[in-house]
Amino acid sequence: MTSTPFESEAATTEGHPRRWWILLILCLSLMVLVVDNTVLNLAIPSLMRDLGATPADIQWVIDAYILAFAGLLLTAGSLSDRFGRRKMLLLGLVVFGLASLLATLAENPWQLIACRGLMGVGGSLLMPSTLSLLFTVFPPEEQRKAMAGWSMVAMVGVVAGPTVGGVLLNHFWWGSIFWLNVPIAILAIIGTLALIPESKGPARDVDPAGAVLTIVGMAAIVWAIVSIPLHGWGSGRVLGALAVGVVALTAFALWEKRSAHPMVPLALFKDRRFSGTSFSIVLLSFTAGGLLLALTQYLQFALGYTPLKAGLALIPYALSAALFNGLGATLGKKIADRTLISIGLLIIAGSFGILTQVSDTSGYGLLIIGLLVMGIGGGLAGPAAYTLLMQAVPPEHRGVGSAMNDTVQQTGAALSVAVLGSVLAAAYSSALPDAVPEAARKSIADTIALGPDFLGAAKHAFVDAMSIAMTVGAIGAVAGAVVALAVLPKGEKKVQEAAPAVDDAVR
Repeated sequence: MTSTPFESEAATTEGHPRRWWILLILCLSLMVLVVDNTVLNLAIPSLMRDLGATPADIQWVIDAYILAFAGLLLTAGSLSDRFGRRKMLLLGLVVFGLASLLATLAENPWQLIACRGLMGVGGSLLMPSTLSLLFTVFPPEEQRKAMAGWSMVAMVGVVAGPTVGGVLLNHFWWGSIFWLNVPIAILAIIGTLALIPESKGPARDVDPAGAVLTIVGMAAIVWAIVSIPLHGWGSGRVLGALAVGVVALTAFALWEKRSAHPMVPLALFKDRRFSGTSFSIVLLSFTAGGLLLALTQYLQFALGYTPLKAGLALIPYALSAALFNGLGATLGKKIADRTLISIGLLIIAGSFGILTQVSDTSGYGLLIIGLLVMGIGGGLAGPAAYTLLMQAVPPEHRGVGSAMNDTVQQTGAALSVAVLGSVLAAAYSSALPDAVPEAARKSIADTIALGPDFLGAAKHAFVDAMSIAMTVGAIGAVAGAVVALAVLPKGEKKVQEAAPAVDDAVR
């Protein structure tokens, strides 16, 4: 359909007349990705039982999505600027929905792995468009509020995924977690066709060489990161992938400098708002990425919660983050982003400090206090960081700017799982008594499987290890606050909030 034109400065300043409905559709599109990624972990036992999947197969089910998603993000963002962000959003929703439908029909692990890779392709197409379209249809003075809603959906989805997944897996088969994506994708497609206007940057040539180099580089870097927990930091696989990634991304940067039509405008990195915020987002994502990895195990193995109860136990965290997302958006109009990001990260560091005191006997109370405090910090820092980064991006490059935001988040989260996961595993193994055989020292699940005589030792060792991992998280959060204070300019408020940002085409 042809959307209502609003190319004039006055219309752009006021925003699109359907912008709040558009935000709902964009949040729905985001929700399908977030819920899918968080619900999959609950289905692992069912996949191993019903499909005969080995631990290596399960790792590929997870990694196939991550590699496709992270590898294609920058290319997809650039293509959305060139050919249209609405088109890419629709294409991504169609690919993701069809791949989810095919996943329910998988009869062996490799069919499911292929479907997960295709879902990663769909996710990479739709994810950058959600944020770039948000900043296109909302006027500068409302972008923070819209960004808070977008961030809130991401937070709620992280918690809603395990909760909804627990219900589905309690009543249906493993494929139901992929069926869930299909109606959400269909609703988002209908809403996109009915409500969202097309938006693109000025016409320019495609950069195939840059696309190939960034796909190879990002996929190799992410592959190295996700391989760390299994193969170790010094393994040939990890070091080789890192080398390939560094060489490819270096070649990409050199190519982009001489390209007449660069895929990523490297001048963005000279803007301290963009480069400094990107680094802060990496550290912000790092603090949260490995958190659920530890807490879901603590709730289920140390406290004996079912997967459903464990998901419900995290709801206060989502509510706290949602509430303070709104407050953060309001404060962002009065307080410098640099200050909000730093305060939020320091509060997150304090929440990790609280979580270091959780023990196998402290129960749920102390844990939820730490999570409530973490929600406050994330709610204050998140909208400020994402809004500042996107406002530093020229309107014609909003697609690739959104992809950069997604890329740094993915990198931070992957690093978190790798680093905190490795710390957790190593600390757990070393905290176990010598009586535990080597084969049962890799995880708390392996140790508990030895029988009730080892249950107490497993719980005690795990909370000791979790305390060390939370300390690493606190260090990461403090480092993020220091980066924000040291790198972000003091006077960044708020050049683009005083002037409209006009796309080459919004029609």
